[in-house]
Amino acid sequence: MPKVSQEYMDARRAQILDAARRCFLRDGFHSTSMQDLFAESGLSAGSVYRHFASKDEMILAIAEENMREVLTLVHTVATTRPGDSVGAVVAEVLDLASRRSAEDDTARLAVLAWSEALRNPALAQQVSSLLGRMRSDLAEVVRGHQESGALPADVPAESIAGALVCLLPGYILQLAMLDPTLVAGVTEGVRALWPGPANP
Repeated sequence: MPKVSQEYMDARRAQILDAARRCFLRDGFHSTSMQDLFAESGLSAGSVYRHFASKDEMILAIAEENMREVLTLVHTVATTRPGDSVGAVVAEVLDLASRRSAEDDTARLAVLAWSEALRNPALAQQVSSLLGRMRSDLAEVVRGHQESGALPADVPAESIAGALVCLLPGYILQLAMLDPTLVAGVTEGVRALWPGPANP
């Protein structure tokens, strides 16, 4: 029997998750059955179960994929662009969330996942871990600004980073529920609140 390539496996996994996103957005997590997912993906039950043992595993995978690009962006800024202002960093994260939502409706999926996390401990733990990683990387950005005098040093960097992380869910919730034009100026507002480079 020929060996299945990793490229093939990755493509099938992506196909399943794309189908799951469509089903979840259309019918919600609880109203979507595994049979719905088989039909939507066009794959057999065995093919789907080869990648995901349950619907919950798909929800976890989607939540992680939705956050991966944001986490990569924040980590990159924290490690390679220490001179970027806090406002510029947060605005870039919000811009990314807006673009992704326009392309794949990730804002609505995120709100569905947060709601599911209230009853699903594994998903709640994953969301907490992902936000914790973002908070940690933002704290590094904040420390650089504190050292330059751009932010007060008498408040722990983790506390300021935590406040910044709180902006993302609120923005995503509004993207999911409101006309996008109503939040179009938010990133400019964020840049205005925290202007200028850390090291002018």
